[in-house]
Amino acid sequence: MYEIEIELRLSTAQAKVHASPARFRVLVAGRRFGKTQLALVELLETAWNSPGCIAWYVAPTCRQAKRIAWQRLKSLVRNHPGVRITETDLSIRVSNSSTISLRGADQYDALRGNGLDFVVLDEFASMNSEVWTEVLRPALADRKGRALFIGTPQGHDHLYDRFQFAQSDPDWAAFHFTTLDGGNVSPEELSSASRELDERLFRQEFEASFEGAAVGRAYHAFSREANVSPCEYRANTRIIWSLDFNVHPMCSIIAQRDGEHVEVLDELILDDANTQLTCQRFWDRIRWWRSANSFGPLQIDIYGDASGYQRRTCGTA
Repeated sequence: MYEIEIELRLSTAQAKVHASPARFRVLVAGRRFGKTQLALVELLETAWNSPGCIAWYVAPTCRQAKRIAWQRLKSLVRNHPGVRITETDLSIRVSNSSTISLRGADQYDALRGNGLDFVVLDEFASMNSEVWTEVLRPALADRKGRALFIGTPQGHDHLYDRFQFAQSDPDWAAFHFTTLDGGNVSPEELSSASRELDERLFRQEFEASFEGAAVGRAYHAFSREANVSPCEYRANTRIIWSLDFNVHPMCSIIAQRDGEHVEVLDELILDDANTQLTCQRFWDRIRWWRSANSFGPLQIDIYGDASGYQRRTCGTA
């Protein structure tokens, strides 16, 4: 057994997150705060303090994970004895048989089957929310594993929902810091950026403000308070499935009518997808709902956004 000492420095703000005993933590912070640096500290500490553990760093894609964290992670351990680095698998095995692996959330079905002790979800807002609910959260269950969500706001999306939830659940903790709090960007540089960028964009990127994250919103009058409320699948009610036949991403929504209102039950967002894969994912979701509610006839109204003058999708493309 080797004893390894690595100097890993944290800012005051990073240290607050690191010191939290919460099993699940959500860190929302501005650009260049040092979120990834904190993630690497957490991964290495977990690996060396817990023999035989499995820790993952998950980014929106595997390519992003490699670009963001791989070189930095290797530089911290490369010259230490007992460390084995595997380039093809983007994994590091340390002397106590613990492993740190980098993964992408874009093909999240490939992440199934592993039990985990710790996982970092970097830029969670850019992932499909199901990577957490359907894959990573269950993977932590038997080992009572922990998770750290990190990201910068992109609107009132699933990162926002997770951040709000973390403020009230006893197993969770939420942290919010600006770019300035990280200590890596000077006040002068931030002042310069504020003069150049749109006000809302500056608040989103550097102040980590969800309120300032409406940049690029198609429906500017959308209000979460007015337009979002809980809704449930109703057995024996027709299903509306609306699709955009795209490839990257292919998007669709699943909805039902309630009188004059349309209630959106879920959304499917698939990267590098085709019609066949989208139909399979749709059926997987519907089958799960129906197994808990009914087994009667299924009525579906399908609305497709055709491409150009095309009115059908051919084969499996």
